[in-house]
Amino acid sequence: MHDQATRSQTQTDPFDIARAHALQATLGETPSLQTGDLLPPFAHHIYFWDPQPPSQLGLDGHPAKGGFIPDLGLPRRMWAAGRLTFHRPLLAGIRAEHTSTIEAITRKQGRSGPLGFVTIRHDIKQRNALALTEWQDLVYRADGLHGDTPTAPTDETHREDVRFDSTTLFRYSALTFNGHRIHYDADYARQIEGYDGLVVHGPLLAHLLMGFAQRQLATLTQFSYRATAPLLHHEMATLCWKNGQGWVRGPDNRQCMIAEAR
Repeated sequence: MHDQATRSQTQTDPFDIARAHALQATLGETPSLQTGDLLPPFAHHIYFWDPQPPSQLGLDGHPAKGGFIPDLGLPRRMWAAGRLTFHRPLLAGIRAEHTSTIEAITRKQGRSGPLGFVTIRHDIKQRNALALTEWQDLVYRADGLHGDTPTAPTDETHREDVRFDSTTLFRYSALTFNGHRIHYDADYARQIEGYDGLVVHGPLLAHLLMGFAQRQLATLTQFSYRATAPLLHHEMATLCWKNGQGWVRGPDNRQCMIAEAR
């Protein structure tokens, strides 16, 4: 079933250099960006905050559903996939405008129960020119449903191991103003959501995989990705690449994310 979806909202942000430096430090890099420098792909996610008071938050720490993000009557909401078209580079320290539009709302019956899907398009302009178009796919589900665990390929031509800890997850949550408790509240993650530890942010994995793809291609024009299984903060991940395909492999060859880039 499809619902009409015409909501939109616009924000502006100065793209503060200090926040970009904090992201570099969080990822183990030396803070070096200056005003006018090219931002790394996906760095825009540390900007355009939409802070809400505690009274407007849900149990999971996210803003309560029913505002800009619709309430589909299902308690768990996850960022499942996304795709980006890079029209021109985003620049550090230069004011930007961000317009979000809900493009589609879909409900369907999955093998494990009802599911809801919301697609949001984000257009970012800088210096009056469109720089980036991004689509985010949100999935809504019932409590206790984590889905199947796919197996990742092992025939990559390039690979890079990355590790996480609770401090990195906390700092990334702070930088993106992401209050979801699965990323910093271990008791909540275990007792309420059923995970065996803190969950690494899907956007953080996408950020790292996007940067890895850019190092193989030199320039990114498009990138699409889909989260396929959770990665926990105490687990090592391997970024993998082969012929325009990227993926994140977790322990026991668990496939955590897949992507295509060009």
